[in-house]
Amino acid sequence: MTALGKLFRTTAFKLSFAYLLIFTLFAFVTLGYVAWSAQRLLTDQFVAAIEAEINGLSEQYRIGGLRRLVNSVERRSRTPGASLYLVTTSVGERIAGNVGALPPGVIDRVGQFETLYNRTDETDTKPNVALVRVYLLPGDFRLLVGRDIEERIRLRDIIHRAFGYSLLFIGVLGCLGSWFIARRVLKRVDDMTDITRDIMAGDLDGRLKVAGTGDELDRLAQNLNDMLDRIGELMRGMREVSDNIAHDLKTPLTRLRNKADEALRTAKTPDELKAALEATIEESDNLIRIFNALLMIARLEAGNAREALSDFDAAEAVRDVAELYEALAEEAGVSLDVSIEDGLPIHGNRELLGQAMANLLDNALKYGAAPDGSPQTISVSAQRIGKEVRIVVADHGPGIPAEERHHVLERFVRLETARSRPGFGLGLSLAAAVVRLHGGSLALEDNAPGLRVVLVLPLKEVSVPQAALPSAA
Repeated sequence: MTALGKLFRTTAFKLSFAYLLIFTLFAFVTLGYVAWSAQRLLTDQFVAAIEAEINGLSEQYRIGGLRRLVNSVERRSRTPGASLYLVTTSVGERIAGNVGALPPGVIDRVGQFETLYNRTDETDTKPNVALVRVYLLPGDFRLLVGRDIEERIRLRDIIHRAFGYSLLFIGVLGCLGSWFIARRVLKRVDDMTDITRDIMAGDLDGRLKVAGTGDELDRLAQNLNDMLDRIGELMRGMREVSDNIAHDLKTPLTRLRNKADEALRTAKTPDELKAALEATIEESDNLIRIFNALLMIARLEAGNAREALSDFDAAEAVRDVAELYEALAEEAGVSLDVSIEDGLPIHGNRELLGQAMANLLDNALKYGAAPDGSPQTISVSAQRIGKEVRIVVADHGPGIPAEERHHVLERFVRLETARSRPGFGLGLSLAAAVVRLHGGSLALEDNAPGLRVVLVLPLKEVSVPQAALPSAA
C-alpha cells in the first residue's frame, strides 16, 4: 500500500473528510438561503415600486385623462434609472414611454410577469429582462410599468461565482487540513505501533510516547502505559515468586527428604517409624498451607473470587475475628483492645476479610512484643470515615522500617528479625490481595512505637426507603 493510500484509509482522514462534507453542505445551505432571501427581497422591492407607480399613474389618468397620463409617463421616462413605462392603444400601438420593443402578445397579458424588452434609447439589439405589470385603463388603453432586473441577475451571478469559489476554497483547504491532521495522527499511531512491536518482541521496558496534549491518543497511550506497568509488576512478581518458591520451599522439602531418608536408615521400631511419618506429615502440611496461600493470592489478584461477593457488616466480621483471638491473646499475656463502631456495611467476601484480619492479628501476636519487655497491647478498631470503612490493627512492637514497608507486602518476604519465628511471609500479601479485591487499600504506618496496619474499604451506601423518611409538618 502506498503512503498516500495508507493516509486515505486512516480514521482521522475519513472523519476530517466527513466533517468537510458536512461543513460544505451547511455552508451551501446557508449561502443558498442568503441568496434566496436577497433575491426575494429585491423582487418584493420591485413589486412594491411597480405597484406604487401603477397607482400613481392610474390616478393621473383618472384626474386628467390620457393627455395627463402621457405627460407623466414622458416625464418619468426621461429620468435615468431602471424603471420602465409604456402606454399603448388596445392594438398595441405605442403612445408614450421608454420601452421600444416587446415580444408579441406581451401587452395583451394583464398582470405581473417577467419578459424581454428593449429600450427606445438603446442601440444594442440584445434584449434585457424586466419584471413588468400590464394594467388595463378605461378606454381600452394599456399601461405597462416595470423594473429592469439586471441588479438581481448580477446578484445571482455573484452568488454563483461565490458558490464556485467557495467550493474550490473549501475543497482545497479541507483536503489540506485532512491530510495534515491524518498525517499527524498517523505518525503518532505508527510510533505507537513501532513501540508495541518492540514490546511484543521482548522489550518490556518500552513505553508509548505521551505528547502532553491531553487528547484521546494521549489518554490511550497513558492507559496502555499503566497497563504495561501493571503487567511488568505482575511479571516481576512472578519472577520473585518463582525465586522465593525455589528458595523458601527448598528448606522444607530438604527437611522432608532428609527425615524420610533418616527414617529409612535409622528407624528400627514401629514407634520410630511412626514418629518419622508424623514429622513427614507435619512438613507436608506446611507445604500444603504454603501452596494454598499462594493459590488464594493468585485467585484474588486474578479477580476469580468476585462471584462470591455479597453485602455484609464489616463490624460483625471484625468483631468475630477479634473474639476468636481473645483466648490466644490471654494465653500469650497480651491485652486486646477492641473498639468497633456498629453498622459498617460493605460489599465483599466476609470469609476473605476474616482471613485477612486473622493474618494481621496473628502477625501482631507473633511480632508485636515490646522491645523493653513491657506488657503487650494490641488495638483493633473499625470506624466509618466519610464514605469509607477504616479498620486498624496496631501493636507496640519493633515495627517495620519505612523503607521496608512496601517490600513486606510481597510474597515470601520476611525481615531478618522475623526469620527465627514460624511463618512463610504470605500473611501480609494475602491481606493486601483481599483488600484490593474489595476495592480498598492497605497501608503500613508507624505506631510510635510499633506498627499500624490500616485497611480502608469503600462503604456500601444503604438506600433509605421513601416511606421511612420523615414527612414535613
